[in-house]
Amino acid sequence: MDKYNPEVFTKIVKAGRRTYFFDVRPTKNTSELYITITEKKRNEETSEKFKIFLYKEDFEKFLSALQESIEFAKKNNSEQSRSS
Repeated sequence: MDKYNPEVFTKIVKAGRRTYFFDVRPTKNTSELYITITEKKRNEETSEKFKIFLYKEDFEKFLSALQESIEFAKKNNSEQSRSS
């Protein structure tokens, strides 16, 4: 938790050695909300974190691109499974 920008909402998704954190935080100056998406990868010795900052003006574009990418992957994964 960041003492300067505390989360107002958090969702955690555990996926094997990866954990994803979806945090909603207020900006310092305007208190508008933004999202951080953090991926934490663990192995036996260390862990790595990768973070994406997503601001309100980009929410719709990001969501649209994510949905389109997921649908493409699902469709093509099922087609590849049938041809294998």
